[in-house]
Amino acid sequence: QVQLVESGGGAVQAGGSLRLSCAASGRTFRSYVMGWFRQAPGKEREFVAAISRDGSITMHGDSVKGRFTVSRDNAADTMFLQMNGLKPEDTAIYSCAADRTISPQTIVTLASIYEIWGQGTQVTVSS
Repeated sequence: QVQLVESGGGAVQAGGSLRLSCAASGRTFRSYVMGWFRQAPGKEREFVAAISRDGSITMHGDSVKGRFTVSRDNAADTMFLQMNGLKPEDTAIYSCAADRTISPQTIVTLASIYEIWGQGTQVTVSS
């Protein structure tokens, strides 16, 4: 199975942008549906975005629609999260997750279904 490592987090001012990366080890990355989740202190884990195995289908959480975009590069075994128009309420630890699926066009939005998780990367947005 793959192992996941996130990068690209940091501290930005409101209105700024960041691009998170989730690099997967192994050569089976294209077999996994991928997702991004975030968790702020004292809050429950929140769905941010998900992308199908072949990248043809994406879904974004209501709180980030129109500002965040998920994508993946299967040749590079990497998933991305482009975050624009950041707000202080976007401050959280962002984690990527993977779930092995047969269908190339499956989307998974429930954290409990994902089998593999990265360690997370901190995103801090100041006002």
